[in-house]
Amino acid sequence: MASVFTRIIDGELPGRFVWRDEQVVAFLSINPITDGHTLVVPRVEIDHWLDLDPDLWTRCSEVVRTVGLAIQRAFDPPRVGQLIEGFEVPHAHIHVLQIHGFGNLSFEHAASDPDPDEMDDAARRIREALHELGHAAAAGDVATGDQPG
Repeated sequence: MASVFTRIIDGELPGRFVWRDEQVVAFLSINPITDGHTLVVPRVEIDHWLDLDPDLWTRCSEVVRTVGLAIQRAFDPPRVGQLIEGFEVPHAHIHVLQIHGFGNLSFEHAASDPDPDEMDDAARRIREALHELGHAAAAGDVATGDQPG
């Protein structure tokens, strides 16, 4: 059975995408800890990040850094952090989020019912920053994240 992330990647479930390429996607978490909390996910469904092919891990890391730069540009937080824990979904993924202190690294502070308009705005801000950083093709349309073709 496909993971929830595979179902999002395949378009069976909605997702607020900020990045799409042939190997990796990034979309907003449905339970964000901070505005713009993004998940970087390889398209291939592999449970544990240690089992990723080294080249795919490198690509994931590149996208994490690029999305992190976009979050920094879009929200101007004191830090941008990343987390890998992988307990809730058996599909490797890296959380990338703005952090203002150690509390922002705890899922105890995740929003259970975030405002959809605020989520849309956060995704738009990240995509806009990705465009400014020269990654328009992967970010897609600033307003929607749709990609041509």
